[in-house]
Amino acid sequence: MVTEINGMGVELIDTHAHLDYPDFESDLEAVIARATEAGVTRIISIGTGLASSCKAVALAERFPNLYAVIGIHPTNVIDEGVELFPLYRELAHHPKVVAIGETGIDYHHVPEGLEDMHPWKAAQAVAFRRQLDLAEEFGLNVVIHQRSAWEETLAVLRPYTGRVRGVFHCFGGTPREAAEVAALGHLVSFTGIISFKNAAQVRETAACVSADGYMVETDCPYLAPVPHRGKRAEPAHTRIVAEQVALARGISVEEVAAATTRTAEKFFRFRRLASNAP
Repeated sequence: MVTEINGMGVELIDTHAHLDYPDFESDLEAVIARATEAGVTRIISIGTGLASSCKAVALAERFPNLYAVIGIHPTNVIDEGVELFPLYRELAHHPKVVAIGETGIDYHHVPEGLEDMHPWKAAQAVAFRRQLDLAEEFGLNVVIHQRSAWEETLAVLRPYTGRVRGVFHCFGGTPREAAEVAALGHLVSFTGIISFKNAAQVRETAACVSADGYMVETDCPYLAPVPHRGKRAEPAHTRIVAEQVALARGISVEEVAAATTRTAEKFFRFRRLASNAP
């Protein structure tokens, strides 16, 4: 039985939001206020390229409860190129940068008109490794995007076992795949998809991962949970995600909140050393 609580009785962290997107330009302060009211005390804004990463850092400077993740999304690798990595390295010094990403491999979103996929795939793998190297250099972890490239993603990650941890965000895989992730020392994270009628596999996976093996997120503005499906997602919906995880696991929302907050605090290492300040 899930305990009914108000926003003040729970502390949650939205570990994956895209607050730099235009979707939030007109009402960002209200969005953050609603998140706080729902018990979402910290939000991590995720970069998908250099401009996006810079904006995530700027937002983290503006709002005390926001933190930034910087990196190149795999679908943006061709447009940006690895020559920009020195600029990411400069950004990584910022004390409110708490991870590198979102990085990874995506073979689902093929660029229009692409005939030879080999250079495109190779560029993604190179950028992924470069971001893993950057994370290791700065003692950070990585936020991983994977789509239609499961084995390729794990192949890049395996040599970094014990050196860098990752979270497979927006995880929709099977319990077996979640176990593979855990065996390599990585985490998974669940979104509003867990509330969708056709997401039985996600609920099954959420039910069986270890208590310290998962986090919660919104991936806003995408993937708004039921009853907001089809509308803009926002960080306040993290609570709905947590409630759905609690239902899947047969535990209280308080337990989900406590476990995921502990895991997020350990993974993202919010309190960076002052010597890392720019």
